[in-house]
Amino acid sequence: MLTNDQLAEWDRENFFHSSTHLAQHARGETDTRVITSGSGVYITDRDGRRMLDAFAGLYCVNVGYGRTEIAEAIAKQAHELAYYHSYVGHGTEASITLAKMILDRAPATMSKVYFGQSGSDANETNIKLVWYYNNILGRPEKKKIISRWRGYHGSGLMTGSLTGLELFHKKFDLPLTQVLHTDAPHTLRSGVEGMSDEAFSARCAERLEAMILAEGPGTVAAFIGEPILGTGGIIPPPAGYWTAIQAVLKKYDILLIADEVVTGFGRLGTMFGSDHYGMQADIITIAKGLTSAYAPLSGSIVSDRVWQVLADGTDENGPIGHGWTYSAHPIGAAAGVANLKLIDKMGLVQNSGAAGAYLLAALRTAFDDHTHVAEVRGEGLLCAVEFAEERSPLKFFDPTRKIGPAIAAAMARRDVIARAMPQGDIIGFAPPLCITEAEIDTVVSAAREAVDEVLG
Repeated sequence: MLTNDQLAEWDRENFFHSSTHLAQHARGETDTRVITSGSGVYITDRDGRRMLDAFAGLYCVNVGYGRTEIAEAIAKQAHELAYYHSYVGHGTEASITLAKMILDRAPATMSKVYFGQSGSDANETNIKLVWYYNNILGRPEKKKIISRWRGYHGSGLMTGSLTGLELFHKKFDLPLTQVLHTDAPHTLRSGVEGMSDEAFSARCAERLEAMILAEGPGTVAAFIGEPILGTGGIIPPPAGYWTAIQAVLKKYDILLIADEVVTGFGRLGTMFGSDHYGMQADIITIAKGLTSAYAPLSGSIVSDRVWQVLADGTDENGPIGHGWTYSAHPIGAAAGVANLKLIDKMGLVQNSGAAGAYLLAALRTAFDDHTHVAEVRGEGLLCAVEFAEERSPLKFFDPTRKIGPAIAAAMARRDVIARAMPQGDIIGFAPPLCITEAEIDTVVSAAREAVDEVLG
């Protein structure tokens, strides 16, 4: 590898990387990897090394790499109109068209789309809208937001607080006081052995209700959750979970924010995760799959119920005081329009369901009998394998051994990219929705060889 060339030196001296051990990278103890091209499910770095990306970047390159239809739409928009803002009723053909396309695909109760740039800023927007909503309704004390441990909702101040992972709180003075965390719906780590999924879901709902009553229902504004936990370990909800949780929220008039940054636009084999799990959200967060990451864009889809209150608020108080310079950026919107058309044309929602079932079955065949595999789980093209030192009684590895990162590194040596997930020895898979069964076989074979290398 070209580890000592000028580009690597510039990288260490100038580039502040996300989610990186800053000191080690600056000292050159970790590699600078420069990605230069991509096609389908593969990326290539500047040294010519081609790797199968079984995590679609960060769950986001849903249509796969190298789609010229989206690149051409971006170029066309940039030539015609590279930018105009969305303040005071302004729009572009791309942003208006994309909003219509999203609502055509969203649950029927949704009404309008506000566009941002990332899932983090979309969730910041959502919390502001929830607070505005309750102020307009004359409920100034109803402001607390309940999230879940192991949930991921961004890395800003409020969104980092909503995230229920230690790494995003430690030394950042987070979470903020308005944010509470309830149980992660993960039976493996619940400490309750032998309980049915339905009973465990009921227990999660009971504990949520107890928290709401302890805080005072008049102080709790919203509950935010991913349809299936993503960065917290790719954990599908147990049977009956969302039905039980929503009954509690309805009882105390608490809004539901469905964070569909990962699950939106096909990853679970349905257009939205809300459809998949019967979630009746008041606000839906979208990003990643909206443009397949070909350009930055996010959105907050608000229900008719919420929209009517927001509109009434502007009759009372004048224009709503919220906006980003790059909201509804026409280049991002043009990418979104082309991306959604391509998802339909390629049948990627359907392929995600079929390929996801194939991936999960292949992982179970490869790992269900492995001495150190605690659980193989997934839904659609979101799957994970969690490792433990002992299966029965369950005993997890000492975190300092970093088994998960070691397995991910061993897979990378076999030219397959998977993700070591935080707060556990977990390997996650979220490939582009265009992946084939033959490519899935390559992923699972590399995973099994890597596990055998690391754990024997």
